[in-house]
Amino acid sequence: MKKLILLSALSFAVMSCKQETKKEVDSQPKTEVKKTNNFPKALGEVFEKHGGIDAWRKAKTMSYKVNNQDHTIDLHSRKTVVQGENFSLGHNGKEVWLSQKDSTAFKGDPKFFYNLYFYFYAMPFVLADDGITYTEVAPLSFEGVNYPGYKISYGANVGASPDDNYIIYYHPDTKTMAWLGYTVTYKSKKASDKYSLIRYNDWENVNGFILPKSITWYRKDDNGVPTEPARKPTMFSNALVTQAPLADNFFEKPVNN
Repeated sequence: MKKLILLSALSFAVMSCKQETKKEVDSQPKTEVKKTNNFPKALGEVFEKHGGIDAWRKAKTMSYKVNNQDHTIDLHSRKTVVQGENFSLGHNGKEVWLSQKDSTAFKGDPKFFYNLYFYFYAMPFVLADDGITYTEVAPLSFEGVNYPGYKISYGANVGASPDDNYIIYYHPDTKTMAWLGYTVTYKSKKASDKYSLIRYNDWENVNGFILPKSITWYRKDDNGVPTEPARKPTMFSNALVTQAPLADNFFEKPVNN
């Protein structure tokens, strides 16, 4: 019942915002500026396979459930709300906030956590963000398939952890994303060459976008080759991507907390 109420509220908010936005666009038309693509042609084929980068850039709101938490993101501003059972947290464009029933409801760092799953879930599209440098890397071999890859690095002062690096590997024939290597430098603020590895092989169609239904962390051998799952898959559900925006106050901290 709680899930139905939450989904209904989100749908109503999205529809209301869409109506308000239409009125504003009608009275104050704006010229759309087409972004220049600076990613390699091969990655362009991967984006196209997953729904197309142009369609992604028109989308405004994404939501999904993971670990019994509801995540809602403004895809343009990256404002975020995460709703857990006894807490909520988010980013309103200026600061990260936390609201909880007691001091033990949320354990972790809100600044690190609020967009953590978004970067894993919104693959491969987040790898077309501004400020990225692409470098081709050696393929990743697994079960007889060599997956071509590109390293993604960020310019200085881009995001909270500009020294983080990602490597996307894709299937050579289907062009579907297959693996993600990533480093974490949030706390240390130092570049690292220690990559964690996630397998992407479980997809679903979400409003025209091919997004992960689940992802699985993998162990690696001494040569960096994946060997076996390190844990059970992380599951995503109740996914939605829409061109309708949410009101700015949706992303603000609840006033009674």
